[in-house]
Amino acid sequence: MIRIRIGTMLLCILCVGCMDERNAGTAATDFDHVAEDALQAMQHHATEISATGAAVVAYIPGNATTRWSSRMLVVGTFTKDESNVLAFVYAKAAEMADTLKDSGSGVRPTKKGENGWKGGVIRKVANGYVLAAFSGAKSEDDVVISNAGADVMSNSFDGQKPGK
Repeated sequence: MIRIRIGTMLLCILCVGCMDERNAGTAATDFDHVAEDALQAMQHHATEISATGAAVVAYIPGNATTRWSSRMLVVGTFTKDESNVLAFVYAKAAEMADTLKDSGSGVRPTKKGENGWKGGVIRKVANGYVLAAFSGAKSEDDVVISNAGADVMSNSFDGQKPGK
């Protein structure tokens, strides 16, 4: 009887461990799917106005930036003349990761490595933050393109149950 109980407990522990691993894989797959949809929305908006550049989306779990999951997409090209807009888009994302405000918000002086340019948007969601940034067009257009990605991200992450 004791062996059966111990065996049953071990089986339960093993099953819980497997479910956690399976859920972790599903969360990654869900992020990848949502990120791809967000990047496609950004690409669509960029193409409509004939903009080229770089797009990035990210999810920051929790209330402070200690890690994130992100995806990037090049729309046409990420170099323009003597500029590498891929570097600019990541500078916008890095600023938002620190301030938890849209890039170029001016809430504090820019730090080395940041450019202080508008074009990235960040939104609070149920279990963290989502951000989207585009670089390659005029700042106003970068914001419109980024909002398209942020809309997809925030709608998806706010629709998830807590803990996902």
